Amino acid sequence: MDFAWLNWLYTAIAQVITWIHQAYSTFINPASGLNWALTIITLTVIMRILIFPLFLKQMRSSKKMQELAPKVQELRKRYKNDKQRMNQEVMALYQGAGANPLGGCLPIVAQFPIFISMFTVLQAISNGTATKYGMTAEVVNSAKQAHIFSAGISETFFSATAITSKIIIGVFVAVSSLTTFLTVRQSVTRSMQQMPDNPMAQQQKILMYISPLFAFFSLNFPLGLILYWVTTNLWTLGQQHWFYSRHPMPEFDAKGNPVPVKPKPGMLARFKKSTPEEETPAAPEPPQPKIVRNQPSRQSRSKRTGSKKS
Repeated sequence: MDFAWLNWLYTAIAQVITWIHQAYSTFINPASGLNWALTIITLTVIMRILIFPLFLKQMRSSKKMQELAPKVQELRKRYKNDKQRMNQEVMALYQGAGANPLGGCLPIVAQFPIFISMFTVLQAISNGTATKYGMTAEVVNSAKQAHIFSAGISETFFSATAITSKIIIGVFVAVSSLTTFLTVRQSVTRSMQQMPDNPMAQQQKILMYISPLFAFFSLNFPLGLILYWVTTNLWTLGQQHWFYSRHPMPEFDAKGNPVPVKPKPGMLARFKKSTPEEETPAAPEPPQPKIVRNQPSRQSRSKRTGSKKS
């Protein structure tokens, strides 16, 4: 898999990998698996930070689509016998509100060239041809010697000769499959909540259960690339959870207008102890009514005995 027009990106990725590896080599053995595992994880985090604005754009577009859900349902009922007109009206509604139904594809499209570049560079390392992308022979040799739990980072499940290496790579593939499923399920569940009558709901469910099977194609991928995929899945899970907790599903009034919903408290807020200043003072008890007892007034002795004064 080698796209010649992406050679400039292969060179850039190889250069970034070299810089990160050299930085870790100041205190970690350059040929150790820990060094190269941290290099790949760090590269993944850097790439995800760079495309974070695309993620926010995707989520904001999705939020607008949630708020437009009641109006979309009205259009579907109104033009249920004319699908072409219905699709035109729905797209016009989305465009008018600045919502993009295809916005969810932006992070995936942005990651694809990085994924291809990582695959190509790691394959070049295993073949010993990574020097054409600017890597030095010293860095290439250290990558070839690096092993993560006895499996080489440039080895695939089928190229590995040792049984232990196959087991390690198989475990990483299984983790990749699980994290892929959790990521897709998180997204599909949110999508079904925001649009319960979505005609594509059944297809989304099927995709949710089929997506883990695609991860098994990574048996042909180098271990370093599988590590990259697991890291980006874990990042996506945490990122989506953070956004969904801060932007809960909108609620609507009787007219179909969105009602503000208070976001859920974060993990830190749940365990944070409130300070005396933050504690809400207890409401003062209402004053009790004063009880007045009517006692007879003291009378003179003459009035008590009924005698007259002399």
